[in-house]
Amino acid sequence: MVEINDDPDAESLTGSAPCPRRAEVAWVRMLVFFLVFCLLGVGVHLYLHHRLVRGPEWPAPWGTVMTWALVVLGTSVPVSLVVSALAPRSVAQPFAWVAFIWMGFTFFLLVLLLPSELVRIGDWLASRGEGLVSPERRQFLARAFAGSVGVATFGLGAVSMAGALREVAVKRVRVPLRGLPRPLDGLRIVQLTDIHVGPMIGNGFMRELVDRTNALSPDVVAITGDLVDGSVADLAEHVAPLGELRARHGVYFCTGNHEYYSGADAWIAHLRSLGITVLENERVTVEHEGAALALAGVSDWTSDQFGGGHDLAKALEGKRPETPVVLLAHQPKHIDDAAAHGVTLQLSGHTHGGQIFPFNYLVRLQQPYVAGLHDHRGTKLYVSSGTGYWGPPMRLAIPAEITELTLASA
Repeated sequence: MVEINDDPDAESLTGSAPCPRRAEVAWVRMLVFFLVFCLLGVGVHLYLHHRLVRGPEWPAPWGTVMTWALVVLGTSVPVSLVVSALAPRSVAQPFAWVAFIWMGFTFFLLVLLLPSELVRIGDWLASRGEGLVSPERRQFLARAFAGSVGVATFGLGAVSMAGALREVAVKRVRVPLRGLPRPLDGLRIVQLTDIHVGPMIGNGFMRELVDRTNALSPDVVAITGDLVDGSVADLAEHVAPLGELRARHGVYFCTGNHEYYSGADAWIAHLRSLGITVLENERVTVEHEGAALALAGVSDWTSDQFGGGHDLAKALEGKRPETPVVLLAHQPKHIDDAAAHGVTLQLSGHTHGGQIFPFNYLVRLQQPYVAGLHDHRGTKLYVSSGTGYWGPPMRLAIPAEITELTLASA
């Protein structure tokens, strides 16, 4: 049995009116992101050209060929973003594959090249700018290094693509919770997150995902944001299999930042039409074997920038103190607020676990936790590494997951 809120007088946001500013604000923010992204891309590709083409001084015609290859591939990324925003998925898909694969290869090139700058700086300092290696030897080493980096990048890219495109594994996690009512011991929640249905992921992936989730016979399915990258008009048929998800106590959703890039109000309405309960700063009460469990959800951390806002206090207003709370919150950084409000367990995504090693170390600079089960001031937090992928169709040492969480008395 599912009941909206414990307090009959508590306000529900289920029927809240769409915010007319969200689409306009989203476009402005996306334009700013696009311009910054382009400037960063130019800088990165100038660096790659300097280290991989200009520095090694490749003989004709190889230097010219490599230069134009960097220009075309570098341009493909912003072109793909524009095409994805303006054209239907069928048109955008080939552009996306080229651009995002190159984005992944660019990351590996940078990871392999940047440490070499320390060697160059050391050489320059030791010789006070004159260098310790002859010009001929320097050219040989530059070509050997550039060739080695290219081969290593190709190998890492191939392994990473295989990691992203293989079948998503079911990850089973036991979550010990203090004070959990005995009837809730063994309740199973299947978490799906960061699927990113869009130019790269479509209907086939979703059908398989739904079939595998249903085969687990979960008590609850929780989708913790970043479901889509695109409009309802373009992606409705690819998201449609979600309407076939089945769970004993229902399927629940909270928004991620990418929903706001894609038209959050339209997606919230569409998901509700598929029978999914969208929790926008609200909660439901699940009755399981005679015990109550509160399922709460908050809008994404960035939603206030799109005319919305996250409000955990509103979601928990009127909740009985003895009722444990499972909170759906897209970003792990909600955890401080969750702990302050006595939330029992928070389920999050957003980080993708880093998706491509060693990017996970950079994610740690922006989020308090990157992946796995944690205890934060008495509140448990599980951060999924994501069910799909964003950007490069690559995963290195960080596999995607369908997460089956089993609640247990501590």
